[in-house]
Amino acid sequence: MTDVQRMITIFAVVIGTMLTRFLPFLIFPEGRKPPEYITYLGTVLPYAVIGLLVAYCLKDAVFSSFHGLPELCAIGFIVILHKWKKNTLLSIAAGTIFYMVFIQYILERV
Repeated sequence: MTDVQRMITIFAVVIGTMLTRFLPFLIFPEGRKPPEYITYLGTVLPYAVIGLLVAYCLKDAVFSSFHGLPELCAIGFIVILHKWKKNTLLSIAAGTIFYMVFIQYILERV
């Protein structure tokens, strides 16, 4: 890659990042109510993204054998923890730690 190509690439990344960060504030300034569909998307998209991430993470899991056990245990742990604490970030972080400890230390000894 030449120096000019590097500069063009950096410039394109900077412009793309700035547009995604500043454009919503320019389109919907403070004090102006956004359209109903934007408000609706703001309420439903986080759940849709989490559902998509769960489906993506489990797409290659085999639940008919011993290999699906870590995923099932982690899902159960996350559901119980989230019902108890009602904290999404805690559930994600603790679930990830539980899964990694399970596959690294518990399954290694079996």
